[in-house]
This record gives sequence, C-alpha cells and structure tokens, in this order.
Amino acid sequence: MTAPSPGRLTPLDDALAIGIGAQSGPVPVLSTRASLEQPSAAVISAELLATAHGVYEASLNGSPVTDSVLNPGWTVYESRLQVQRFDVTEQVRAGGPEIELSAVLGRGWWNGDFGFLDAAANYGEENAFLAALVLTFEDGTNQTIVTDESWTATDSPITFATIYDGQHEDRRLPAGDPRSVRTVEIDRSTLIEQTSPLITRHESRRPEQIWTSPSGKTLLDFGQNLVGWLRFTVTGPAGTEITLRHAEVLEHEELGTRPLRAAKATDSITLAGDASGEFFEPTFTFHGFRYAEVTGWPGELTAEDIEAVVVHSDIPRTGWFESSHEGVNQLISNSIWSQRGNFLAVPTDCPQRDERLGWTGDIAAYAATAAYQFDVSDFLHNWLLDVHAEASLPPLSFVPFVVPDILKLRAGGADPFSDGEPQEVPTAIWGDAAVWVAEALWNAYGDLDRLRAEYPGMVLHLESVERALSHSGLWDTGFQFGDWLDPDASPHDPGAAKADKGVVATACLIRSARFAAETARLIGEEADAGRWQDLADRTLAAFTEAYVGDDGRIRSDCATVYALAIAFDLLADGMREKAGQRLAQLVREAGYKVSTGFAGTPFVTWALSETGHIEDAYRLLLEEGNPSWLYPVTMGATTIWERWDSMLPDGSINPGEMTSFNHYALGAVADWIYQVVLGIRPGAPGYSEVRIQPVPGPGIDWVRGAHDSPAGRIEVQWQRAGDGAFSLQTTIPEGVPALIVLPDGTEHRVLGGTHRF
Repeated sequence: MTAPSPGRLTPLDDALAIGIGAQSGPVPVLSTRASLEQPSAAVISAELLATAHGVYEASLNGSPVTDSVLNPGWTVYESRLQVQRFDVTEQVRAGGPEIELSAVLGRGWWNGDFGFLDAAANYGEENAFLAALVLTFEDGTNQTIVTDESWTATDSPITFATIYDGQHEDRRLPAGDPRSVRTVEIDRSTLIEQTSPLITRHESRRPEQIWTSPSGKTLLDFGQNLVGWLRFTVTGPAGTEITLRHAEVLEHEELGTRPLRAAKATDSITLAGDASGEFFEPTFTFHGFRYAEVTGWPGELTAEDIEAVVVHSDIPRTGWFESSHEGVNQLISNSIWSQRGNFLAVPTDCPQRDERLGWTGDIAAYAATAAYQFDVSDFLHNWLLDVHAEASLPPLSFVPFVVPDILKLRAGGADPFSDGEPQEVPTAIWGDAAVWVAEALWNAYGDLDRLRAEYPGMVLHLESVERALSHSGLWDTGFQFGDWLDPDASPHDPGAAKADKGVVATACLIRSARFAAETARLIGEEADAGRWQDLADRTLAAFTEAYVGDDGRIRSDCATVYALAIAFDLLADGMREKAGQRLAQLVREAGYKVSTGFAGTPFVTWALSETGHIEDAYRLLLEEGNPSWLYPVTMGATTIWERWDSMLPDGSINPGEMTSFNHYALGAVADWIYQVVLGIRPGAPGYSEVRIQPVPGPGIDWVRGAHDSPAGRIEVQWQRAGDGAFSLQTTIPEGVPALIVLPDGTEHRVLGGTHRF
C-alpha cells in the first residue's frame, strides 16, 4: 500500500453524490445510460472510481464491476472515506456503443442503527453514492461519466437490509418507473484512496447435517462457526417465503439465538415463481453462525441446495501449525477462524450480535498473533490511521474504546458504560492499542515508513495518559476495564477482576512509553525519545514503590499482575525470579486452570516460560477443565469464545449479557505457541534476521509449522523420541541470517537454507 499520488481522485471533482433521501423503503438502484464518444474497440482503458455513504454494489452493462462486497468498507467516515478503483476495460470494450452504469445502494455501517443497548447510532440519515467512470481512447482523449442529477432511481427487490438484522427480498415487486435522484452533500476532504484490503468471498461450505429439531424446525449444521451468509437457487410458487435464521450454537436442541441480543440475523426471500429458478445471496448484511434454521423451503431441503459463503477482508494466510496434540491443533484452528470472521473491514470484537465494533482492547491483546497467522500489514495499518483520526476528532484527544467510534453517535447520547456519568476516558490496554498494534506490525513487517505514520497515534495516546496520572505518578485514576473477563468474576460483572486496576494500567503505560521511545529513536525524533523514556522510567519507579513489596509480592497477588510485571520487564533480577516463582505457585494452586482475563491472558505463558517454568506453562496450555483454553475445544468449539465458559458444561449458554462464541482476544496464547512451542521468532523487525528457538514441554511430542514472512517462508519441525532425544529441522529463506537456539542452550548461526540438528 503506497501513499496516493496528488490529484489521483480528480475525476471525482465533477461528480455529485446522489441518493434518494432517507431510505425507509426498498433499497434503490441508481443508474445512468451514456453513449460512447468513440467505438468501444477504441477504448484502451476504463476505470471506475467509486465510494459511498453506506455500501454499494456497482454494475456495468448488467455485470458486477468487482467481486468485492460491502464497499467501501468502514473507516472513520468523518475524516477518511475510501475510494475504490476498478479496472472495467474489458467490460466496456465488450459492451457496444452504449454504457449502462448502475449501483445498488445499501445502509451498511453509515446508518444501519449500529451499537448495543438500543444505541441506534448513525452517521447520517441519507445514503449517497459518488462515482466517476473514466474512459481513455486510443487517440489519448478521455470521456468521463459521473454521478449527477441526470441519474435515476428504481427499486430493487430488497425491501430491507441492515448488518444486524439481515436482508429481506420480495421478488414479486416491480422496479417501478425511474424517478429523480437527490444530490447529497459530501465532504470532499474526507476522500482517500483505498488503503485497506477489499472485503471478498473466500470459500463456501455445504451443510454437514440437516435435521428436524424437537419443535419441528429444519436445522442445518455447517460444521464450522463462520462469518458470511447463505446462498442458493430455488424454484417454488409465487409468494413462497423462505426465511433463514442464524446462530453460532444450539441450546436445548434448538437454535441458540439469545447471544445475538437485539440482532435479528434473519434473511428472507419471497419468490416470484420463476420456473427457471431464483438465485438469492444477501450481500448487504453478514452473520456469524455455524447453524441455520430454514422455514418455508419448497420441497425437501438437501445439502446440494444451499451453501454458506465465508466472507472477510482479503488478508492472505501466512501462518501454519500442527502438533501431536489434537486439542492444541484445534485451538489454533479456532484462532484462525476467529481472525477470519472478525477481520471484516475493521478488527471487530465479534461478528454476530448487535455490536461488531472495532474494540481497541481486543486487537491490542491479539495483534501479534494476528500478524503471524495472516498478512495484516495493510489491514491493521489502515486501522491505526483510523485510530489517530478518530482520537483527533473533537472533543476526544484520546483513543476511544472502539474505532471507528460510532458509539459517540448513539441516539440520545446515552453513555453505554454508566448511568449518566461519562466514562469514556483514556483506558489501559484499550487505549494502548495505538502503541501495541504498531509494535506488533513493526516486529512482523519492519516497515519504518509505516511506523513513522503510526507514531502520531502513539503520541496522542501517551499525552492523554499523562494528563490522567495521579500526583503519585501512577495511572490509578478514571475508568478502567482492567483484567476484563477474569474467569473468577460474576458473568454479570465482567470487570470485577482480581487484579488491581491501577497495577494493570500503570504496567501497560510503562510498556507503551518504552516502545514510543524506541519508535522516536528509529524515526529520528531524539527529543521525543528522551521524553518517553523519562516517562517510562518515572512510571516504573512509581510502580515499584507503590506496588512491589520487599518480598517480591505485587499488589493484588494474582496471576495477571505477575504476568504483566514479568512480560513487560518491570522487575529487577531478584524480584523477577521471585515473581516467576509466585506466578508458578498461583498457577499450580489453581489446578492449571486459567485465572486471567484480557490483560493477563496474552502474557501468562510467556511469563512462565521466560522465568524457567516451562512445564507449568505447558500444563496451563493443555489443561482441559473449565476454565482453560482447551475446555471450549472439548465442548466442540470451532472458534475462540468471548468467555472461557461461553457454553456451560451442561450445554446451556452462559447467562452473561456478553456471550459470544467468536471473539479472538483470549486466543492470544497462539502467539506464544508459534514463538515458543514451534519456535519461529523474528530476530529483527520484519524477519530480516530470524531466531529459531523451540522450547519443548510435556504433552507435545512433535511440532511442525511455517510462517510466510516478508523475508520469505520459514519452516520448522521438531520431535522428541521416547529416550528424550530431540531433533530439529528448519528452513530459512535464502540469504537471511538466523540464530538457532536448541533446548540445551547451544547456539548455531546459519545463513539461509535447510538445517538439521
């Protein structure tokens, strides 16, 4: 992804954004016809530039201009509205002397009544489409067709479509006579070139089972919790209504829809009675589901009649892992699928209920894992630019809880986190995403230009935290999520964690200030480097004085505070060793069941292995009792759950208000699995140097995996024999230096190629 050239969007200068006013009826089709100024054979290039307030599907001469969906995606619309470019040369050349350009315009994220607790948050009342079709002929002349008042609107068969509630179509309805469009004001200064990957279909799955529930409903199981929609071609009498409901789990042998909260997640089609069949694919919505309920199907429904389409942003897979432990293999698969489902336009918390927001805390915890599993360089860089853009909009000046922050537009302005007292203030982990995600991208890709572009977001976050510190120099003021979803907390009080919130927040500040200092040095901002290093040092001194006892105990004495102190290097050597021992003791006393939430979970196995407690780390990873990483696996999970026990052992859904079955944050342990169990680590940013350092432990006898890094493919496989003998084979990209660290501590320096030890 490169910076746009000046003037690249000038073809849109003469275009007017158009719509039909507030969309309360059928979804409109906006269209125009134009004659080519020269024969179509003389066209040497044709490019469509398009964007929308809402989501659009553009067609040229009746054929889609792109396979991508839900264009233009979701960004901080107030300051960053993406413009797509599509090469339509062949479509124009094949189309004859006339062009018909059209676009179906849906509500999408712009005004889809977004947000939980009846937020009904919208950016505006009207949707709008803005486009320019630029034709270049052999003689060098151009013809440009733009959106303006000459376009007309007709009705599509789509009678309703929102992301939360689904899409309804009535194929019997006529399009009606063309009517005039309205011009809509659109801020041209917000227009930017496409900077994030397009959203596309990636695969389809047939149902693995179709059966009748106890209540007589027809249910389908696709075998995998996924994100997308159902599609099919069906023949039936006119007026036949087919309804599709979606859910991630079953409860009491019926569709488990309570976790959807207010989201209806229901699609429907009323047939026109076309004997040749009617195709249905609801592309103006998406659902998170493994199971579906189908009513009204004419005749017997078979697996060949219907398929689930997997949809997400176009991020290539870059990480693979397999081991002798099937439970860990499934855990990694669950992490992969949760990332796929939640990397759709923005890194969301969940893809199914009335939320699907870019929660900053979730991706702060998960960014390193995300960058190993998929190429997220464009996706997360674009999101970090949105973080800075959103935080810069008045009156914020801090990183909000979600980006884009549509919650600020909630109906009536009611704060969803309190009973009237605003609590949106700088917040640890959530706000630290501005730094931690940038750090993960720097380690994974080593792109200094992008790090420089991400640095202002770090500065904004740290300056906002500086203003929030107490006189003691601690970050112990204001609202904090803390160790969110501590498994020992009540399901109705997810913030009631064991870990002291001041300890958590202050530790996070030190980590963020240190990386900001490193970034400032890398980009030549020496004064800033000193400023942030001084903040880190002062905060560490305050942390040590207030929270660390002479015996090495840390305030609140729970696994999370020790994990953070060790992983963030906040302790002197003697204290670090004591903290590692205490952490291992707490893990053992908990019976190797997980006792950490969002704050501690990404770091607890790291803290154990880095202080020499590798056996405890492996036993924690491999525990199957509730709560643990593998408990959901034993319950049939195919994605990461929001709660350790989103499904209770008796098969009922956790009664908590927040119970998602596709929520990647607690899957952040996969980063440790890739770097420590498999042993592939960046020896330098962007893997310009590689470190291979597998650390075997009890319960896993062999491992193999690979990572497609910017430097090339890195492969590792190791195994242990019954007598304890260890063998390792690794392949390093040609010309790339690597340090191989064997379990006995011996080191070998190599340069590319395949090596066996």
